Amino acid sequence: MSEPDNNSHTVAARDDRLVWVDLEMTGLDLERHVIVEVAALVTDANLNVLGEGVDLVVHATEEELAQMDDFVTNMHNSSGLTEQIRSSTVSLKEAEDAVLTLIEKHCDPAHPAPLAGNSIATDRSFIREQMPRLDAALHYRMVDVSSVKELARRWYPRVYYKQPEKGLAHRALADIVESIRELDYYRRSFFVAEPGPTSEQCAEDAQASVERFAPYFE
Repeated sequence: MSEPDNNSHTVAARDDRLVWVDLEMTGLDLERHVIVEVAALVTDANLNVLGEGVDLVVHATEEELAQMDDFVTNMHNSSGLTEQIRSSTVSLKEAEDAVLTLIEKHCDPAHPAPLAGNSIATDRSFIREQMPRLDAALHYRMVDVSSVKELARRWYPRVYYKQPEKGLAHRALADIVESIRELDYYRRSFFVAEPGPTSEQCAEDAQASVERFAPYFE
């Protein structure tokens, strides 16, 4: 891997994007439940939001809504989402098209952007199953803010406990903005400040890590 001349940002502008997607569903079972809200934002490497994003409520039938358990029913009723689902005329295909248009506008199709968000494994599973074209447009790698949260809890508890408080809206766009804000906080408080370590420091750290775990490869 070639080494950049310095520690400055060297990734091409359209090759540094993150695609933030959050879904609301009628439940967590891929066989029985459906996506009922789709929100998406694209950020650059510095977590600047690009463009307007997507925020759509997807129509679901009464039969599909009847699959919700009491917890999800109460959550979506409290947020006002259920009535919006009933009145929506947006199909899941149309929502998927809108996110794909957003990605096409801001991202380099030759270098698919990672999916980003909080605890995004479930969202990715629903995307893969119910929005396969969107899944194909995303990189297989993901940026899960929850992973950083778990590391902060173990390594720097003060960082963990001082993270920005989250609301309880349980709406897709609000959840995305909170996730971006949380990662911005971790970047400020948890990661090495710019300009970052020198190449020599990186080499020393790499060697130290190699030596630490060398016995496991013997």
